Amino acid sequence: MISKDYLAHVDATSARQARARYRAGAVEPTSGIARGFTQANMIVLPRDWAFDFLLYAQRNPKACPVLDVSDPGSRRTELAPDADLATDLPLYRIWRDGKLAEETADASAAWGEYPDLVSFLIGCSFTFETPMLDAGIEIRHITDKTNVPMYLTNRACRPAGRLTGNMVVSMRPIPASRVADAATISGRFPAVHGAPVHVGAPEEIGIVDLSKPDFGDAVRIEPGEVPVFWACGVTPQAAVMASKVPFAITHAPGHMFITDIPDSAYHA
Repeated sequence: MISKDYLAHVDATSARQARARYRAGAVEPTSGIARGFTQANMIVLPRDWAFDFLLYAQRNPKACPVLDVSDPGSRRTELAPDADLATDLPLYRIWRDGKLAEETADASAAWGEYPDLVSFLIGCSFTFETPMLDAGIEIRHITDKTNVPMYLTNRACRPAGRLTGNMVVSMRPIPASRVADAATISGRFPAVHGAPVHVGAPEEIGIVDLSKPDFGDAVRIEPGEVPVFWACGVTPQAAVMASKVPFAITHAPGHMFITDIPDSAYHA
């Protein structure tokens, strides 16, 4: 747990400014925004489903590394004490009976439908992109100003209670000579997915066409580059769909919650 004393000594101005833009209505993928600050995926569920999801995350920590859990009914998190989880992400998804019902830049109205919603903030691989960039490894979706490509795989997550589903992965093309470096750098951040789960051969994990991601945008893969896959925090959204969860609020893929926590806090 990150202490309040720790946060008191962190200058999180860029993170707060980004959240203020989103609260005012700006919408953008957050990769590369407020560099140096941890980003988080989010899923919000009625209290009746919260234990099932907590168990699901505990059983699938690579895809669902939990950074914080709110009190029932709270829109606050210790990861950014002044933030409002219903307004401070750039884009939300509202789910009903396992189907995407709406995307919105303000989830306040949907949040008001249940008095006991529990928010889970989950580590995001955007967090280790900054040290990869610092090491000279290009992040293609940042270069091209697009969303990261994400794919539903054939890798089943371990079920928990009423929840089941397959792992979602994000993909970054990496020069073959730098794959080991990318794996080493990301592996130092186990709280935000850590090292890759698969390298090359997308068909082995059920991906038929890299040019058609299930979430996000396709990116260029240049000669000499290898597709590298990391577990992704969109995995809970796959569980919402597969399990026909009656109600959930999530971030829109690639549109994360930016915390006040420096990336270095999660460096193993």
